[in-house]
Amino acid sequence: MIRAMLRRLDLLSWLTAALGVVVLGTVLASQYLGGLQPCELCLYQRWPWGGAIVLGLLAAVIRPARRVLVLLAGLVILLGGLLAAYHAGVEYGWWPGFTACTSAISLGTGDVSSLRDQLLNAPVVRCDVPGFVLFGISMAGYNAILSVVAGLVLLIAGLRSARHV
Repeated sequence: MIRAMLRRLDLLSWLTAALGVVVLGTVLASQYLGGLQPCELCLYQRWPWGGAIVLGLLAAVIRPARRVLVLLAGLVILLGGLLAAYHAGVEYGWWPGFTACTSAISLGTGDVSSLRDQLLNAPVVRCDVPGFVLFGISMAGYNAILSVVAGLVLLIAGLRSARHV
């Protein structure tokens, strides 16, 4: 029974890292290939998935700390899900969001007048307007659902495996 739990945690460790790569790969592809520019809250939502990749890989490699790392990854992903739920609420108008906006500029030439022109002509990406909606759910909404489910699965698996030691 204990070996089965340890193997499950080993698999969950790799799946956590893989899921983080898929999620970050999807948002980066939608940005750089699909042209969807992220708002400030979108950028914040990427950090928990990056942390999940690191924690998942560490959990897969560092066997004695596997349970703690899986629990920590679950907590990080769950907190990211709460941030995504907050962002979805901002998009649906349930509560106000940040006042700051995000814009995409390039520092390619280093010329001040070129930079000024880019700043003045850069599109503003607002946090309260979803860039993509499918079946009435924005990307932040899907991230919230995925993050909460994945975070809870990791927390439950980590807690159950700790009981069987």
